[in-house]
Amino acid sequence: MSERSERIMSERTETAASQKSEAPGWLSTVAVVLLLGLALAALAVVGGRSLPERIGPPVEEIAVEQVRMSPGRIDLTVRNAGPDPVRVAQVFVNDAFVDVRGGEEPIGPRRSTVLTLDYPWQEGQPYLVSMLTSTGLVVEHEIAAAVETPTGGRDLFAVMALLGAYVGIIPVVLGMLLLPVLRRIGKGGIRFLLAVTVGLLLFLAVDAVFEGFELGERSGGAFGGISLLALGAILAFLALTFVYRWLTRRADASDGRGGTRLALMIAIGIGLHNLGEGLAIGSAYALGELALGAALVIGFALHNTTEGLAIVSPLLTAARPGVLRLLGLGLIAGAPAILGAVLGAGVNNAELSLLLLGLGIGAIAQVVVQIAPALRTADDRDTGTVAAMDSTAILGVAVGVAAIYATGLLVLP
Repeated sequence: MSERSERIMSERTETAASQKSEAPGWLSTVAVVLLLGLALAALAVVGGRSLPERIGPPVEEIAVEQVRMSPGRIDLTVRNAGPDPVRVAQVFVNDAFVDVRGGEEPIGPRRSTVLTLDYPWQEGQPYLVSMLTSTGLVVEHEIAAAVETPTGGRDLFAVMALLGAYVGIIPVVLGMLLLPVLRRIGKGGIRFLLAVTVGLLLFLAVDAVFEGFELGERSGGAFGGISLLALGAILAFLALTFVYRWLTRRADASDGRGGTRLALMIAIGIGLHNLGEGLAIGSAYALGELALGAALVIGFALHNTTEGLAIVSPLLTAARPGVLRLLGLGLIAGAPAILGAVLGAGVNNAELSLLLLGLGIGAIAQVVVQIAPALRTADDRDTGTVAAMDSTAILGVAVGVAAIYATGLLVLP
């Protein structure tokens, strides 16, 4: 037998041996997983039967998720945020007993029901709704100013879609039109604009965090409350990290498209933020807390034009993008405001709002991580310093924060 034949036979023997050795490895892994699952199931059964039941009075927590008002009628969507069933026995409005439909059966944990109150409310007046449970617990909900809830349908959704385009797509695209002007600046100007971008994004993230905490206090916490904010932020950060690395692997690092990829990431991050912003706009309008008009449109337009500037800043060092690519980036960043406004007007769910706010926070945080290395000077990159920034970068961050804060003052609540 020749030496070549012996080598082929040896390789085949080694391959067969490795395949035989891998099979028991997979089987043992499956066996360990099954054993672990059986052990956890047995622990749950034995532990549930051997431990004593909880003593003490029932824990009752009711959260009012939505209030819809129509002439002579108030509909309350209430959710049981506690571990025990809750039954609403009586309801009072401004200390007056009212007839209630719904809620005859106990509300199970994490379940919700609609209570319909027959009450001749007057527009603009405040009302205090008090719900008395079967155990004597009183849960109160304040309606600051009664206003008829807009009815759903094509007209409402068309208005919300138009509003989303006014405050989302159009301002972002207008901000991106500054790209030809910005291309005339030097390297120092580019670093300054990237720093401005970081300032804009940081302000958006911090503002979303405060808004999330405020929303979490108003929600009942049936699905974790503020924890949904953290969950959304972590998921968005990890997902965008994966997307950025996938895009980087697909493209050669020397093809000059690093700025394009970064612009795409910024557009995605701002788009997720605008999704939450649109949701807040739609919810505020449905609750009668938002007056539509020229002042609102102009305020949001000036506010969100700075977002378009943030998107095109990384493109200053990249190849000239086509019109379709720029339009695509503008749609990615602005179009989610339309979806958010439509959802906000029709759904008005606190848990969904918290999750979407968290997605925007996580996305913006990931984008800031990608931009931060470009703010360092050449000396800092050589020495490996991560956090150091020169005065130009610090000034840019401050200008970005101040600019978006100032334009945010024009947005009516």
